[in-house]
Amino acid sequence: MAPERKTTIMDIARLTGLSKGTVDRVLHNRGEVSKKSREKVMEAVRELGYEPDLNASILARREVHTIALLVPSDEKGSFWELALSTLDKVRENLLPMRIRIRHFSYDQYSEESFRDACLGMLESRPSAVVIAPMFRAGTLTLVGVLQQRGIPYAFIDSKLEIDGYTAYYGMPLYKSGYLCADLLTGGKEISDVLIVRVHRDKERQSDPTVNRRAGFMDYMLQNCPACTIHSRFIDPADPDASLATLEAFFGEHPQVRHIVMFNSRVHLLLPYLRSHPDRERRVIGFDNLEANLQALRHGYITMLIGQHPDEQVGLAIQAMADLIVFGRQPVRRDNFMHMDILTKYNIEDY
Repeated sequence: MAPERKTTIMDIARLTGLSKGTVDRVLHNRGEVSKKSREKVMEAVRELGYEPDLNASILARREVHTIALLVPSDEKGSFWELALSTLDKVRENLLPMRIRIRHFSYDQYSEESFRDACLGMLESRPSAVVIAPMFRAGTLTLVGVLQQRGIPYAFIDSKLEIDGYTAYYGMPLYKSGYLCADLLTGGKEISDVLIVRVHRDKERQSDPTVNRRAGFMDYMLQNCPACTIHSRFIDPADPDASLATLEAFFGEHPQVRHIVMFNSRVHLLLPYLRSHPDRERRVIGFDNLEANLQALRHGYITMLIGQHPDEQVGLAIQAMADLIVFGRQPVRRDNFMHMDILTKYNIEDY
């Protein structure tokens, strides 16, 4: 019995009435193709059960692709150091696919630094891009250029609610804020909450926790409408000033017992919390940085909502590699990562 013939690009072209070149551009995400043509090709792919010959695809082209990774600088002990901790392993895994990863970093407190990193990244002519979109306006400008050039891109950690991105890997931000509020209140009415925020760029263009904060505020409005929400900003580069800010706040509002931070730096509260060990507090933060985990172990923080940012980076890069080499679209566009609720009772097993 003769083996079943594999479906080819020419079969898809015949079924759709499109040229072989157009089909190839859709399957390998290269160049401009109309939405209607793309939909026709993908429908034919499903109907015919088309599967590319992966090894032949790589060997025939012998191309070296570049995936650009555009994320904030990975200072020691930071969220982004944790996120990039397995990048060398990811690079190694992609070597057989003839893919290299170029890492472009920027200062998350400087929009100018972000723009410079974007320009450098675009000059490298990447095949695909993975972006941590800290600055909304700058990111919109960037993705406009990427779309014009037919370069696919994925978001990690946070995303912009726009069309055009190939995939997102990260927490469901709104839900994480809603969950945070429920954990902070224990499902009960409380009178006051302090939200501690970090001073970011001077123009306040960078606000990666805005959706998380929206989820938190909606929960409070629905379940604790009489609660007073206080906000204070601290400067991570000036711990003395940050301590003075918290001392002044609690001097004016000694009744506040519930504190939350929506970024990865809840450990910045430690100088104040250590200096007032006699005051009962319920403190919740995000992310499994070692400094946060230590604060949790020692009882200064009540809970952490953790994630694995290194997995987000690895999965996003792999998805873009599969797309540019094999033409394989991600199964889902929004890939929401699991949220780990960490307490002093389960931290040692984490």
